[in-house]
Amino acid sequence: MSPPKPLHALVPKGTTPSLRQRGAALLAAMLTVTLVATLAAAALWQQWRDVEIESAERNRMQAGWLLLGALDWSRVVLQEDGRANRTNQVDHLGEPWAVPLQEARLSTFLAARNNVSQADDSGADMLDAFLSGEIVDLQSRLNLRNLLDTAGKSYTEETLRPFVRLFSRLGLPSSAVLQIANGLQQAQGKSPDAPLMPRTVAQLAWLGISPQLIARIEPYVSLLPERTPVNLNTASAEVLWASSEDLDWSAANQLVQQRNTAPFKSLDAAARALGRTGLFNSNQHAVFTRYFEARGRLRLGENVLSQRSVLLRNDMRVTTLWQEHADWGMPAVQAPIPVQ
Repeated sequence: MSPPKPLHALVPKGTTPSLRQRGAALLAAMLTVTLVATLAAAALWQQWRDVEIESAERNRMQAGWLLLGALDWSRVVLQEDGRANRTNQVDHLGEPWAVPLQEARLSTFLAARNNVSQADDSGADMLDAFLSGEIVDLQSRLNLRNLLDTAGKSYTEETLRPFVRLFSRLGLPSSAVLQIANGLQQAQGKSPDAPLMPRTVAQLAWLGISPQLIARIEPYVSLLPERTPVNLNTASAEVLWASSEDLDWSAANQLVQQRNTAPFKSLDAAARALGRTGLFNSNQHAVFTRYFEARGRLRLGENVLSQRSVLLRNDMRVTTLWQEHADWGMPAVQAPIPVQ
């Protein structure tokens, strides 16, 4: 590779030395300006990148705190509901906790004075945020933990039967029920080759369940830390039909229609609504709920942060068992172009 030519060599021959010197000086000045402009652009881009990342991180942290406040609000709602039903525990879809919070501007939740929302300057950038959420009864679904016996070590034909009925109603193969039961049984073991115990229905993929099947059954099943009965006041017709062999499809739909008029206050009341007695037992059915899922969603511009938490209510004490949230979405940064 030949060495680079000196600056004066770029000046055409035949010119005087003074003109050569002027041309070289002009060319050096242009190169200097180009270099300074390049460095300035790089510094400006780096500063913009840092500002965008810092802004996104700040918004993510603020959104996290807001969603944590929404979770506390959900716990208060469930606690007050437990206080109201302390003498006769009944949970149904007509209670305040069952009313979803539609997406609303965050500023509407701030303290107002003279019908005008008040907010300090530090929270001004959060006024365009929108909050929504809901509380879901997890005992309105068949609990996959019920596939195993009370010891949690094995399954029987009796424990499999409700899930086989549900899968049949959904048009799914019954062999998938056995696959899930086997996976949960293996996860309970202490073998080094045992799969991890799923914490959510989505994590059934750890047991080899296909994402398509998981998406199909997720509205009808849950995965809780212990065996739980189905709440007759909140379960869908599919779950009610699957939970009892003594119910036909029309009776399950009749239960849903009648509880919309007046929720069942006992298992006997639900059986009498169908003109029968002793139809339900406390091992499989109930009219109250202990496990709930609180879902929150905060939208700020193009960024969305969603969070869900599983809550356990014992009397008036509401405990958060676990929570998870989606990625906030950091700004995309273009990778530097490699030098050739």
